[in-house]
This record gives sequence, structure tokens and C-alpha cells, in this order.
Amino acid sequence: MSEVARPHAAGPSRRFASNLRRLRAAADLSQEGLAFRAGMHRTQISLLESGERMPRVETLIKLAAGVGATPNDLLEGIDWDPVTVVSGGLVITPRAGEEADDE
Repeated sequence: MSEVARPHAAGPSRRFASNLRRLRAAADLSQEGLAFRAGMHRTQISLLESGERMPRVETLIKLAAGVGATPNDLLEGIDWDPVTVVSGGLVITPRAGEEADDE
């Protein structure tokens, strides 16, 4: 058996986008202001806030510093559930609160 990870239904890019918008607003920054502080282009901020892009680790750190937060704050609520793949491509997904059976 092998395990792979899958995102919760909300989707990590949408959750990240929401976190970034919320933290930017709390820091009273425009997209342009955050872009300047993070050393990025404003359109990149826009793509991240719309959920069309996910940041690399270096970008995550720059964004966190730009809004005065931690990378963990930007990743808040983004969880991954492991799934079990067995022969034939069958995927067994545990329900919330249940453990997958080990074989």
C-alpha cells in the first residue's frame, strides 16, 4: 500500500487566497503596497489572492513578512488527509474522525 495526500474539499489555493486577503487587509495594505514590501509584482499578488496561483516557499516567506505575519498564518486551515491506494488503483478515504485500516 502507498499513501498519498489530498486536500480538503475547500481547496488549498482558495483557502490560501482568503488568508492572504484577510492578512493584507488587517495590515492595511493595498495589493501594490504588499507587492512593494514583499519584492514582488502586483499582478502576482492578484493571482495569489484569486486562488489562481499557489506560492513557492520563498514567496510564502516574503508574503508573510510583507503582511507582518508568519507563514503558518497564511497556511491556516489548509489540511491534508492521507488516502490509501491499494492494488488496482482503489482509493480508500477515511471519513472524518476515522482511521484507515492498515493491511
